[in-house]
Amino acid sequence: MEHDAPQTRLAKIRDFLWPIYGIEHKKFLPMTMMISLILFNYTVIRNTKDVLVTTATDGSEIITFLKVWVVLPLAVIFFLVYSKLSNIYSRQTLFYGFISFFLIYFALFAFVLYPYQEAIHPIASANKLSQQLPAGFKHFINIYKYWSFSLFYALSELWGSLIGTLMFWQFANSIVKVKEAKRFYAHFYLLANLATAFSGVVSKYFAGKGKEITDQTLSYSVTLDYLMGTVVVCGIMIILLYYYMDKYILTDERLVDFSDVQKTKVKLKMSLTESIKFIFKSPYILWIAVLVISYGISINLVEVAWKNQVKINFSNPSDQQAFWGTFVQYSGISTFVVILIGSYVIRATGWKIGALATPVMIGVTGLLFFCLIIFDKAFEPMTTALGMTALSMAVIVGAVQNILSKSTKYALFDPTKEMSYIPLDEESKIKGKAAVDVVGARFGKGGGAAIQQFMFLFVGPVLVVAPYSAIIMSIIVVVWIVGVCKLYKLFVAAGGEQAK
Repeated sequence: MEHDAPQTRLAKIRDFLWPIYGIEHKKFLPMTMMISLILFNYTVIRNTKDVLVTTATDGSEIITFLKVWVVLPLAVIFFLVYSKLSNIYSRQTLFYGFISFFLIYFALFAFVLYPYQEAIHPIASANKLSQQLPAGFKHFINIYKYWSFSLFYALSELWGSLIGTLMFWQFANSIVKVKEAKRFYAHFYLLANLATAFSGVVSKYFAGKGKEITDQTLSYSVTLDYLMGTVVVCGIMIILLYYYMDKYILTDERLVDFSDVQKTKVKLKMSLTESIKFIFKSPYILWIAVLVISYGISINLVEVAWKNQVKINFSNPSDQQAFWGTFVQYSGISTFVVILIGSYVIRATGWKIGALATPVMIGVTGLLFFCLIIFDKAFEPMTTALGMTALSMAVIVGAVQNILSKSTKYALFDPTKEMSYIPLDEESKIKGKAAVDVVGARFGKGGGAAIQQFMFLFVGPVLVVAPYSAIIMSIIVVVWIVGVCKLYKLFVAAGGEQAK
């Protein structure tokens, strides 16, 4: 027994770090490569879209308008088209078709639309509209004026939603057994975050290409060519991996149990009205929805203000692209480490501490960031002593805040949220999750953007509304913390965990 103890400990460590066994690697590794390449592409194009719209316009204010008036309508159109086509074409055809569409567009943007932007953008008519319409319409005019950038922004967002969230996970759920999902899914994200970190290295490297060209548009065009060329190559690799999985994994009975998988494919569809009614009928589900909506609003309030500071600090698009490259490097590595630590934190301290970590972290770091941009003059002696400006310090603090927000979401927020469904009866589990996914996603993502749009239209630009954003964020975080405490009591009462 004395000799067995070290082996047992090693086995436990091995199961914690790598719970994939034998022949399962034949399925796990290609799928991990797929999601890694999908997230690699998403990180590259996500950072590129921010550089494009913030450098072309007055700053990050336009992002909130793009999310509501361009991304949301296009998302509805895409998902309606996808739903219709899914009744006509096979899963394979849809996957190849949609990925090919995105890859063709990104290549077209880099090699045609961006280099000839002066010819395709309606600059003259947009300037005329600026003179005729009130100042509050400037963001709508900029969306029209730089329509190719606006479209790139929207399609970049849709790559993450349609390819990453919908199509990959539909495919995963169709070939991963239920008993495997508990071991596979967390490690998909764990390893994929290394790919997002590497995307930062790639972005930073290509941001240096063309810097010897004095014209900023031509200089950044060279960077875009390299970045979108890389995205296309990675997209082709995704298609080849999908083909391999479809041809060699779906035909292997040792790896795919269709009778078991079929159970996981049953999903309940609820309308927005039905979802709202169900949420308000159950206090337990209502508090879960409060947590989801609070995260979406609070992170959006900080993120837009921070991206505006990044744009001011890095006026050259290539320099901004290099910054985003460094940012995603640290973000990917941080998320990898925090995911490993997060599971231990929940086991050691319990559900409540794990659930409180995210709002507390966002509240503290968010307030620190807002203080730096609101009271920048007061911080000048300290920042000067450190050899930097208040602006550069705000950019760094905002980056740390954003990195920790995303890391704790994957490591602590998502796991505790999903755990809260476990004590519920089967109907509440299924309907409750469907309701929160429908309502929480819409109000969480759109709520912050709508609040900021209102302030931009009737109060002023980002720096003017910063104090109001800080106050609203603080209120949302307090509501979030109250929601965690209320949900914890219900969670304990339902038998989810013993009170501590």
